[in-house]
Parts: sequence; structure tokens; C-alpha cells
Amino acid sequence: MPRKLFGTDGVRGTSNVHPMTAEMALRIGAAVGRYFRNDGTNEHRVVIGKDTRLSGYMFENALTAGLTSTGMNVLLLGPVPTPAVGLLTTSMRADLGVMISASHNPAIDNGIKFFGPDGFKLSDDAETQIEALVESGVTAAISENIGRAKRVDDGRFRYIERVKSSLPKDVPLRGIKVVIDCSNGAAYRAAPEALWELGAEVIPVGVSPDGLNINQGCGSTNTRAAVETVIAHGADVGICLDGDADRVMIIDEKGQVADGDQIMALLASRWAASGRLKGGKLVATVMSNLGLERFLEGQGLGLERTAVGDRYVVEAMRKGGFNLGGEQSGHIVMTDYATTGDGLLAGLQFLVAMVETGKPASELTRVFETVPQLLKNVRYGSGQTPLETASVKSAIADAEARLVGKGRLLIRKSGTEPLVRVMAECEDDGLLMQVVDGIVAEIEAAL
Repeated sequence: MPRKLFGTDGVRGTSNVHPMTAEMALRIGAAVGRYFRNDGTNEHRVVIGKDTRLSGYMFENALTAGLTSTGMNVLLLGPVPTPAVGLLTTSMRADLGVMISASHNPAIDNGIKFFGPDGFKLSDDAETQIEALVESGVTAAISENIGRAKRVDDGRFRYIERVKSSLPKDVPLRGIKVVIDCSNGAAYRAAPEALWELGAEVIPVGVSPDGLNINQGCGSTNTRAAVETVIAHGADVGICLDGDADRVMIIDEKGQVADGDQIMALLASRWAASGRLKGGKLVATVMSNLGLERFLEGQGLGLERTAVGDRYVVEAMRKGGFNLGGEQSGHIVMTDYATTGDGLLAGLQFLVAMVETGKPASELTRVFETVPQLLKNVRYGSGQTPLETASVKSAIADAEARLVGKGRLLIRKSGTEPLVRVMAECEDDGLLMQVVDGIVAEIEAAL
């Protein structure tokens, strides 16, 4: 059954526009509450975290109302990173974790992500069943079984201690000057506090959220402010997180930005050398650069590709018994430490590499030569299906034929925004631009 609510990472959209309305959040809360409180007892609990968006207050209250109406007890964490919700779902023995965030999207958007009792994001099957409950409606608990809700004040500190414990005890960060860009988002307090407590000299950026400035001119999707700060302060490295802190970009001391592919390549080679890389493979999505695949092959390692979405990366990791994976966009998943992408954890692993090798960031962020990659997005309207038109299909087939033996092409709809993403890789820059621009033009014409 095709899903109407859930995308690649929960439910997401513009706040106060379907499906991201308070009414729908209440219905979703009731449905997921009924799904997890399936034995009728009042021993079930759910933790709810959020980022710093203004609409987070509205969705927090609506979800709490829906959940408690079905007898779930709610623990409100306040602003915490998405990986903290995965962690605290298990450590606080909750049946469910909820994160209210639209990640790297602008402040007008918001979203709802769910974690199961094991701390991992819900499967497609579970989300499909919950969506069916949203449509059919659920029976509320009897009056004496309504759930309770309370604030939890130490969630952030629990997360900080877990993150700090991921560092070897003999790897001090004293003397390292770190710019940390928190994107005015969920980690605006946790990330600088953790780095400072570990001994680093911390220069914070994007730590003044006002409800409307999350991801605005800062963070992993807009690194300019962090780059300028690294250069101005002569910092050793910059760590850029996104709005919910499950993504990261690394900036070297020269101001050059390294994406998730370079970070994964560094960690995979280091972990393989020390015998820590389980299964001899890295798991990444179809968006990861062809250069990463070639680098791993040269190291005698494998690359397993998945659909786009860190959730699918994690599913493949769990199925294959692998412990390292992620996305080019900066989700780095290390299941030895966390159940989902964690930007701060990945940033700390990069700092460990700097300390243990004695090399500057610039020598650790250029692990492989990238194959030229071009990505363009085309926005479409409600009800439009541009990829189904004959002219677009013909343009795609022609492009694939031109790239045989020279590169690869990937066309897909975004799972979080109404966008068609057109991506190609090819060492011939001219051909690369022709292929991508040609398909984009046909899609725009079809719209």
C-alpha cells in the first residue's frame, strides 16, 4: 500500500500545512500510542525530543495529547539532538522515541521521526501500520488509564556523557582549537559543552536559536560562516552540524570542506587497519561518490549501496553485521556507539584521528580523489508526475546511453521535499553538464 504520510525519514512538511498540522500530529500521536501500547497496561512510556523550531512547541503539545489519550506516559526532553532520542529511548526503557525536527530544512518546515524500543528508526512496515491507524482512527483509553507527561531535565547531560565516553581515555583534546557550528539547532548547548569538557578550545557558531533561524546561514548545509570563523581564529578544525545534529561536515584549517564520503573513507581505512571494521565493508547510499567506491576497492574493502536515507543504511548495516555506514550528506552511522547518524560523534572520531596521527585536518579530509559529480534539483507541484512523461523518460534513456563506461546517472524523487533530484558522475565535465542540464530542461518543460 503506498504511503501518504511517511517519507524516507518520518513525516515532514511545512508547518500548519497538511500533513504537518497540530490536528494531524495529535492523530499520529494517538495512532503510534495505540500501536505500541498494545497490552492495555499503563507501564508504557515514550520520550520526545525536539530541535529549536518555533513550531516545535505546537507539535510537542499535540503529540503529547495524542499519546497520553491512548495511555502512554510521556517524558519531554526539550531540545536535544536526534541521536540523543535514539540513545535515551533505550537507556530510559521507553517503548518509543519521537524526534520533532525537519533536520536541515528551513525553519518553516517541521517533521516527526520515530524510534522503536531498540533505539533504531521504525521499519517501513511499522510506519505503514501506523499510517493505517491514523486513517482508521483509534479508540482512546478509558479515563483512569490516560497517560501522564513530565519534563526530563537531564536528557542533554546523559547524551553528553555517552558521547564523551566514545573517546579513548588516552586521547586528550587539549590544545585543539575547534569551531563548532550548531546551526542554531538541537545541539546548540550539548555540542559546545561536550567539546569543552573534553579539553578542546571551543569557538561556537550558530548557538543563538530564536525559533526562526535554524539552518539559516549556518550549519552543515551552509558552511560559509564556519569557514570564515576557522580562518579568522586560526582554528585547527571546524565541525558543522545540521539542525538536529545527525549530520556533519568537517572544515580543515585552510577552510576546505569535507563531506560525508571523505569522513567515511577516513574512518573505514583507520578502522580496517586496526581490525575494527566489521565485515570489511562500508555501507553508503547510491549518492556516494564513485571515487569512494574506487578508494575502498584499492584498500581491499567493499562498499554496499542502499537507497537514500540513513534509515536504509542502518537496516543494511544491521542485516549484514556491519558497524560503519552513512551518507555523502553527512550522516555517519557508527553502531558501536549509536543507533543513528550522529554528527557530534563523527566529529569526535575525526578529532581522534588528528590526535593519533599528528596530522592536520587538511591531510585527513582528502582521502580520495572525487569523480566530478553534479546534482540539480527541480521542484514540482502537488499532483505533478514529471518522471512519468515520455519526453523525460526518453531524455533519461539517452543520458544513460551516453554515460555507459564513463560514469553513472541517478534520478530520484526526494523523500522529504517535493523535488526531483538529478545527479550524474563523469570524469568528462562537458558531458556531465550536458547530461544533467538536458534532463533538467526536459523535466522543467514537462512541468
